[in-house]
Amino acid sequence: MKKIFFVLLLLFTGLQAQAQSIIGSWKTIDDETNKAKSIIRIYKATNGKFYGKVEKLLDKSGGENPLCDKCPDSRKNQPILDMVLIKDLEQDGNEWKNGKVLDPEKGKEYNCKLWIENGKLQVRGYWGVFYRTQTWYPAN
Repeated sequence: MKKIFFVLLLLFTGLQAQAQSIIGSWKTIDDETNKAKSIIRIYKATNGKFYGKVEKLLDKSGGENPLCDKCPDSRKNQPILDMVLIKDLEQDGNEWKNGKVLDPEKGKEYNCKLWIENGKLQVRGYWGVFYRTQTWYPAN
């Protein structure tokens, strides 16, 4: 009986670990309007780091495919759709950190870390001791 319990415990733990992956599509919500803005697909690149790309725009108030006119780098004046907004995250246990996240509306890039809490993705952008955390939801 103890062996069966142990095997079941290992299987459950393994399933929980798989469920904690950030890889997949996530729905972003606007902090101010509480409306869905976009779908971001997070993936693991061949270099072992994690990236997030705009897969779909849900908020069309800026047009069908607006340009990032405030972006600070090579993304300036590029379409936001298919743009990489999260880059260079490294997994450290149950957190993904040491990356960058771009806010295309403000044209600012912040240090970034992500973690999963209650099945939702917590995305924290920070500069020094100042930070803001958004909750993203699975996009099924």
